[in-house]
Amino acid sequence: MTTKEIAARFNELAQQEKWFEIQTELFSDDVISIDPENSPYFGYAEGKEAVRKKGMDWVSRVEQAHHRYTTAPIVAENHFVVGRKVDITVKGFGRIVIDELMMYEVRDGQIISEQFYY
Repeated sequence: MTTKEIAARFNELAQQEKWFEIQTELFSDDVISIDPENSPYFGYAEGKEAVRKKGMDWVSRVEQAHHRYTTAPIVAENHFVVGRKVDITVKGFGRIVIDELMMYEVRDGQIISEQFYY
């Protein structure tokens, strides 16, 4: 799959909030996941299983989702970026709003990295 095709499939699943399906279907086995330095939420994970665990840990802490939105992707060469805004209640943080950019790198038809800017 091309970067454009992966971004389109990503968008299709993201609009349905199917984040674990995105990981299963589109991520490489050696994918990396990077949050901002000093993030109060998460840091770095390497490998499909570790990235999935990072996501599952986050989801397990979400008590309520008030609003979630993901923009359509913007594609450039082997990268694409989406905007994401969530208004959620999280154990240990209370109600928070995260407005972020999520950048993905594609190689050999799979996502090899995700990086979050918030």
